[in-house]
Amino acid sequence: MAELDDCCGGPCCYNWKDFWWCLLCILIIVVIVVIIVLVVAFGFVRQPAITVDDASLTRFALVNTPTTTGLAYNLTLTLTVRNRNWAMAMTNTENLEATYKFDGQQFDRVRLADKDKKQGAKKTVVYRLVSGSEGSTTAGTLGNAGVAEFRKENATGTFEVEVAVTGKVKYTARITKCKIEATCTLKLQLAPPGQASSAAVVFEKVKCKLAKAETNC
Repeated sequence: MAELDDCCGGPCCYNWKDFWWCLLCILIIVVIVVIIVLVVAFGFVRQPAITVDDASLTRFALVNTPTTTGLAYNLTLTLTVRNRNWAMAMTNTENLEATYKFDGQQFDRVRLADKDKKQGAKKTVVYRLVSGSEGSTTAGTLGNAGVAEFRKENATGTFEVEVAVTGKVKYTARITKCKIEATCTLKLQLAPPGQASSAAVVFEKVKCKLAKAETNC
């Protein structure tokens, strides 16, 4: 080893007699560097960053029928998913979906991306979603508690809507399939129809909270 150190640090690289020692030293350094790069690139997974960059609500009202109480709504939002891994692409092994909830009750669900959809390393995908219903009761009714919460928030003109992003992905050169579970809590002011971008309605970008990653994810 001392001979290698002397070779790499001394004048032997200029001596043809010891050329092969010098070449071996260089190869060892290259191998070490390659191993470090591979470990950094593929050894550790970074969860995607998910944000809601913009959102507007132009309708949010109770709809009553003889048996149910649902929501009539019009919601537009811009949701961004960024792959933070600089060397690994991520491929959906399940559909990527966003579920809308009010007071813990699901009132709609939309598909963001299909199974097998690939998102490259360091790439950002922007989803612009426009959803609405005349009386959504996707997972049942709001119930008494939900109606009470609606009336409470309706009095303030600001509604708290949760967007839950779920899916499962596989990263390049890795076997493990990793769940994506993110919660985006939005506080939305009700805007008059056709005035979603009104200066009076201000939306601040929301960074979604991701669930703790599983082992190897």
